[in-house]
Amino acid sequence: MPPNHKGELWLRGPTIMKGYLGNDEATASALDTEGWLKTGDLCYIEEEGFLFVVDRIKELIKYKAFQVAPAELEELLLSNQEISDAAVIPYPDDEAGQIPMAFVVRKSDSNLSEEDVINFVSKQVSPYKKIRRVAFVNSIPKSPSGKILRKDLIHQALSTSRL
Repeated sequence: MPPNHKGELWLRGPTIMKGYLGNDEATASALDTEGWLKTGDLCYIEEEGFLFVVDRIKELIKYKAFQVAPAELEELLLSNQEISDAAVIPYPDDEAGQIPMAFVVRKSDSNLSEEDVINFVSKQVSPYKKIRRVAFVNSIPKSPSGKILRKDLIHQALSTSRL
C-alpha cells in the first residue's frame, strides 16, 4: 500500500511461525503460499515510515458493502467535550448486515442525547460510517491492559431489550 492507506499487516521472515500443528485449515487462513503471516491488524504507514495499527480486521463493522473501523469512530466520539469514554460495536441489522452502535459515557455535567451523538458523528464522516444507535453507560468494560471488551458490549446490546 502507498503511505497513509490502510491495509492488513503481513509479516514474513525466519522467526515467523510455519503454521498451526495439525490444523491445515487454520494455517491456510493465517499464512499465504509464500509464507506471509496475515496478522489481522489494520494499519497504515505514514511518509516517514512509522507504522500505525488502527484496528483489528475481525472487529471491523460490515455495513452493506463497506467496512467501518470502530477505532476511527471511537476517536471521533472522544473528541466531543461532553463524552468521557466511548466504544463502538457492530449491531445486527436486517437491511445493512451490521450497523455501528456506540456505547457512550457522558461527562457528569452533560445532558447529551442519542440524537446529539448521532448528529455529531454524521457531520464528520461518510454516510456509511454514521452511528445509528447509541446506549449511555456508566463505564466501558476494558481488560487490565485497557483493551475494550467488545464481546461484553455486544452481549449487552443483544440481551438488553431497552437498547
